[in-house]
Amino acid sequence: MPRMSQNPPSLRPDLAPAARFSDAPRAGQPTIGMVSLGCPKALVDSERILTRLRAEGYGISPDYSGADAVIVNTCGFLDSAKAESLEAIGEALAENGRVIVTGCLGAEPEYITGAHPKVLAVTGPHQYEQVLDAVHKAVPPDPDPFIDLLPASGVKLTPRHYSYLKISEGCNHKCKFCIIPDMRGLLTSRPAKAVLREAEKLVESGVRELLVISQDTSAYGTDWKDRDEKFPILSLARDLGALGAWVRMHYVYPYPHVRELVPLMADGLVLPYLDIPFQHAHPDTLKRMARPAAAARTLDEIAAWRDICPDITLRSTFIVGYPGETEEEFQTLLDWLDEAQLDRVGCFQYENVAGARSNALPDHVSDEVKQERWDRFMEKAQAISEAKLAAKVGQRLDVIIDDIDDEGIATCRTKSDAPEIDGNLFINSGTEGLSVGEIVSVEVDEAGEYDLWGRRV
Repeated sequence: MPRMSQNPPSLRPDLAPAARFSDAPRAGQPTIGMVSLGCPKALVDSERILTRLRAEGYGISPDYSGADAVIVNTCGFLDSAKAESLEAIGEALAENGRVIVTGCLGAEPEYITGAHPKVLAVTGPHQYEQVLDAVHKAVPPDPDPFIDLLPASGVKLTPRHYSYLKISEGCNHKCKFCIIPDMRGLLTSRPAKAVLREAEKLVESGVRELLVISQDTSAYGTDWKDRDEKFPILSLARDLGALGAWVRMHYVYPYPHVRELVPLMADGLVLPYLDIPFQHAHPDTLKRMARPAAAARTLDEIAAWRDICPDITLRSTFIVGYPGETEEEFQTLLDWLDEAQLDRVGCFQYENVAGARSNALPDHVSDEVKQERWDRFMEKAQAISEAKLAAKVGQRLDVIIDDIDDEGIATCRTKSDAPEIDGNLFINSGTEGLSVGEIVSVEVDEAGEYDLWGRRV
């Protein structure tokens, strides 16, 4: 389950410094601003929209005041996400006045217009043509073919050295707590040639890390009726790994064929990192979620993955306080976590989502119990993380540099850390001559609950 958060200032074009878009708009050039909310998949949608607009001669404004109109790319996964999206729309209306809404919440146009009747248009998720039509109507294009040239790499909202690579849309699962299939449809995989062509261009433009994302990465290509192989994600991962960049796999559902991905990690083609949404461990809870109730077999799979690739990092997310969750079921989850010893763990307290089938389940858990269980879960997850990081002290690791501040402190990530959601490794001295995006070797000399500190070797 992707986490809903407003992108941090460094990733939000409505708040980012103007240097993000270094080419100043020419005189009379129509300009568009964008607020991008939600998960990395939505961020990719924002990049594609801005790339298309740039190709049509629009300038990109880093602030509200410089924009002729603002696009708000919304999230609608949870009720709290919907509230934040509505707040962002209201802010854009107050600051600019001309707002076009798109994204997941756009699948409920009456919900948006009921709160903000003055928005210019509402379009749903990945409806690129409709967004462009709305922009054309609000701010007619006026391109100068001699000036408005689009870089081959397109517009990126992430730092230059890493990029999200979306390989499919939609999901075929029917989890009762999730409405993503209703918002984004069933699984639709991009052609492998198109994915590889995009990845090659990204690497050629300086990207050092590709973050592979979708709703269900391990199901990639299984929607093709006349496919040559049963599980196309295997050959796609192999081909991406041959490009020479770090390749990180997100949102991997634990199908049996995932075991065939792990040798690619052991061989260094793909980062030894799997982001797998287990959600829970008790079979009854999983059944009420409409997810496969195979927690014991999942432990066997984890053991098999670690046998093939001992250095593999496992990240997952869980839900506590799901309707009907008993203390016994929650204790089973804690015991499972003890045995699984996952490296990176996120946890959400269950909340109703309009349209989700889980709303109608009996025996909803009180907010107080949900909070208490979340506290206990995170206490255990934190202890596991702290112990695992302490074991890295003295090891030599390759890290990618995300930032170097004015005091020369470098914020980096190991192969075990995805941007924005996992921890960091900090180099406090000896960073002279280093640059953002560079991959260097360090020796770990200190560990905390979620972060590491090291020195360059």
